[in-house]
Amino acid sequence: MAEFGGRRLPIYLVLDTSGSMAGEPIEAVRQGVKALLSDLRSDPQAIETAFLSVITFNSGAQQLNPLTELMQFQEPTFDASGTTALGEAITLLDQAIDKEVRKSSGTQKGDWKPLVFLMTDGEPTDSWQGPADKLKKKKVGNIIACAAGANAKTDPLKGLTEIVVKLDNLQPDTLKKFFKWVSDSIKTTSASVAQTAADAAVALPPPPQQIQIVP
Repeated sequence: MAEFGGRRLPIYLVLDTSGSMAGEPIEAVRQGVKALLSDLRSDPQAIETAFLSVITFNSGAQQLNPLTELMQFQEPTFDASGTTALGEAITLLDQAIDKEVRKSSGTQKGDWKPLVFLMTDGEPTDSWQGPADKLKKKKVGNIIACAAGANAKTDPLKGLTEIVVKLDNLQPDTLKKFFKWVSDSIKTTSASVAQTAADAAVALPPPPQQIQIVP
């Protein structure tokens, strides 16, 4: 990471790995991240600019991968268990962005505004309002939150970001389409950042029919 001198597009995947994701859903997440990596590694612009980090949360939150360039990124291991500590995940995300994303200085421009994709399939089991308010006020990046499946609550996600999408179910095909949309969004953003202001709102491609934008 230290050798890379250009402006980076930091990507944070913040993924729910609570017990309700066990079985097919967590396997679909694993396959989705694998496909996303493969897709991005075939895109010259993404290879040039995108750096990826994975944070998971269950009864606590863990950063499985620090911000890493695509070609050096090691696929993480996902295990589903425990509860849904969304507040801890948001706090850890805030700390990671603070530590890893380069800020502009008098002599050089910092990284592009981070792109965050947060996915959860349930209701938070810890206090999330404070961390969400803090992160939202800081405007650290473009955050896209996904409520996945019938039991996912959109209200906490709306407390974090204006951009919330909902998946009807946790079927492998639906999750596969979600991760494909994420990789398309990253490719679109990596292609456009050089032509736009660093703080411009992200332009996301239209989601497939399995993904609804929550008004």
